[in-house]
Amino acid sequence: MGMSPTPPARRRRLGLPRRAFSQVLLMQLAIAAGVVVLATGLFLAPLGDQLDDQAMRRALAIAQTTAQQPQVARDLRTTRPAADGPVQTEAERIRRATKAEYVVVLDRQGVRWSHTDPRRIGEVVSTDPGQALAGQDVMEIDDGTLGRSARGKVPLRDGDGEIVGAVSVGIAYDSVRARLVHAIPGLFAYAGGALAVGALAAWLISRRVQRQTRDLAFSDIAGLLAEREAMLHGIREGVVALDRGGRVRLLNDEAQRLLDIGTEAVGRSPDEALGTGRTADVLAGRVSGTDLLAVRGQRVLVANRMPTDDGGAVVTLRDRTELEQLGRELDSTRGLIDALRAQDHEHANRMHTLLGLLELEMYDDAVEFVGEVVGDHRVTAEQITERIRDPLLAALLVGKATVAAERGVALWVSDRTRLPDRLVDPRGLVTIVGNLVDNALDAVAGTPHARVEVELRAQGRAATLRVRDTGPGVPAEHRELVFTEGWSTKEPPAHRQRGIGLPLVRRLAERQGGSATVDAAHGGGAAFAVFLPEALAAPGQEPEPPAPALPAPTPASAFASENTAAENTAAEKESR
Repeated sequence: MGMSPTPPARRRRLGLPRRAFSQVLLMQLAIAAGVVVLATGLFLAPLGDQLDDQAMRRALAIAQTTAQQPQVARDLRTTRPAADGPVQTEAERIRRATKAEYVVVLDRQGVRWSHTDPRRIGEVVSTDPGQALAGQDVMEIDDGTLGRSARGKVPLRDGDGEIVGAVSVGIAYDSVRARLVHAIPGLFAYAGGALAVGALAAWLISRRVQRQTRDLAFSDIAGLLAEREAMLHGIREGVVALDRGGRVRLLNDEAQRLLDIGTEAVGRSPDEALGTGRTADVLAGRVSGTDLLAVRGQRVLVANRMPTDDGGAVVTLRDRTELEQLGRELDSTRGLIDALRAQDHEHANRMHTLLGLLELEMYDDAVEFVGEVVGDHRVTAEQITERIRDPLLAALLVGKATVAAERGVALWVSDRTRLPDRLVDPRGLVTIVGNLVDNALDAVAGTPHARVEVELRAQGRAATLRVRDTGPGVPAEHRELVFTEGWSTKEPPAHRQRGIGLPLVRRLAERQGGSATVDAAHGGGAAFAVFLPEALAAPGQEPEPPAPALPAPTPASAFASENTAAENTAAEKESR
């Protein structure tokens, strides 16, 4: 049977190790070793040249000293070349004194008069002495009969300055090489020290990289970066990353869409990129908490901010516009159900009363009772429609009066209420009135003699709305907080969060150039006032019909449909 192949998990991995620590350490060591070798080579090359130059200059100096002795030139002209001649004797003396390799004196024909080997005296030199005999000093590295040497040649002149020969001095090249080799150990010691320092620095850098990369392989880091890019730009939540200085350093596609900003916001603070407001406060961390509400343009956003280890933060944004719209539609349905239940309850009680009168054969009282009931409803509806000519707003208040009666609250439309049928944005005003009335009904719930009063007055093209209640009121320190997104004193319902209704009232008022405020009511409770300077069309001018509500297929259209009639008949039920 053949041996089974080694499983992939047990195979030896060839090449570089996968861990970033090992790879960085090996690369740093290779770089340090390469730098040391290169520096050593760059130092050795000029050192050899420098030693050669020193040897050639030394040889030239010995040759010049020899040539300056007049006795050598005189002996060269008066004697013959011989092993025991005066020229040979003087040259050998100088050679032994200077430790040169050779000192050769030659005449104009190139014949040696001195040499370390006496047998070569009288022979012609092996190298061309032409430059020296022409009166030039020569320094060179050359190969002669005594091997490779550093050589210096000078002309030899007599007392009259006439060139009678030349002096050639050589320094053994082995001595130059010996000096070079002698310098190498010290150089290597310095190189080894530098390499050790480089290795220590490489190890420290690698350890730091290991901590910062959590000992991941470079391929894993590249994979994580690719996955991060795909995840950030693929998820349906907005992600905003801020550095330790509070500047935006990353925006994914969804965050750009939700905040309506582009990549130019990167490197800027939230206040610079978004302008002052709650959204910028949430991103900058000036508002703490979880699931913080913010309104940006036509979108209701839920933000969560998490600090990071480097001193920055990551903020996630979710678009709750559609959910808020669904919640408002649910509130609208519940409001309609409450109104129907109240009417059904009241109708059942009256039917029981009428049935009792008929069974007691009190027919006249039954007729009178039916007349009073019908008359009360007629009077209530007529009073509202006479004072408020807009049908949407009048229908809203008639329904709210029924719900208020069911809850034991007296909803009263002030006698000073006068509002013609010239509203520019009736749906926006219905939203404002519905939110404030429901807010007041919640405030007076469970209090004795609960009462809510609504006053709507027109002055030229301006309209003023006041809603007063007999509830506990709003403390002075909270009168601005109640208009902040997400701020509430009551538990949120299951389908959505509180803290949207009153901010929406102020936003709708400010959109028309008006204002929304709250103060203490006379006798206790709260008094909300909304001023709309352009709420009515000019007399004789027909108001433009409001844009038809859309079914909310997208977050933008869902927010736009907040002013639909269905929502307007529902209470926002938001706390102050």
